[in-house]
Amino acid sequence: MAVPDDPSVAGWYRFGPVPGSPRGSAVLVGHVDGETGALGEFAALYDVRRGDRVEVLRAEGAPVVYRVVSRTTLPKDELPPSVFRRTGDPVLTLITCAPPFEPEHGGYLANLVVTAEPVRE
Repeated sequence: MAVPDDPSVAGWYRFGPVPGSPRGSAVLVGHVDGETGALGEFAALYDVRRGDRVEVLRAEGAPVVYRVVSRTTLPKDELPPSVFRRTGDPVLTLITCAPPFEPEHGGYLANLVVTAEPVRE
């Protein structure tokens, strides 16, 4: 999974469902910051909590609204396969870097994973 170079841009895992799909985990990834230290689009994930609203704007169609149901921090190489599932109830999975930051080991060593369920309005 490639993360966009630009920290102001989120990337979509193209082998999975898109946000708003009726099933599976729609995965969006983004940087928490850039090489200059400027905060990235996903820095706001550090502050989200269970019950918070997340809105995904789409180029085509109405925005999709979700509510956060969980957040967890995992080592970078331990994302579970369920994050990328294509079946089951629909969820939005947001992934960004998380501390510790160790430049000598390639940067951030963990991922913050936020899961949200669609809001049925």
